[in-house]
Amino acid sequence: MDLHAWITQQVDLAEAEAHAVLVDPTPLLRRCEADRRILARHNVDPQSAGSRTLATACGGCGVEWVQDYCDPITENINDCPELLDLAHAHGVTPDILAGLDRPQPPEPKPLSERYANGGYLTPPLTTADVPAALRGPNWNP
Repeated sequence: MDLHAWITQQVDLAEAEAHAVLVDPTPLLRRCEADRRILARHNVDPQSAGSRTLATACGGCGVEWVQDYCDPITENINDCPELLDLAHAHGVTPDILAGLDRPQPPEPKPLSERYANGGYLTPPLTTADVPAALRGPNWNP
């Protein structure tokens, strides 16, 4: 469970508690809704799951452009300042933070897998299976 999942769990508990009390739960439910909105913005972007640099970055914190590529402002979701502030409001302790999973980027494929086709990313094209009717008089396979 990473920081995002821990906060989500705490919001769920706070929401359940709000429904269980005899007083008006509206302010507590509004707070839970506000926390969920922040959690929706500050999450790992599912479209960047395969990226080495963005697979663990906080999508809500954005990126900085450095020449022709972008670097995430917050490289790991557990370091997101917004999520750390939310976690503080929900009573996170240093021990809890230390015990949370830290998302890791995917391992790159070994070079032998990436260049399995003799150094090519795609198999080389061959003309051996061209039908005889299409070969012509000066055919060279």
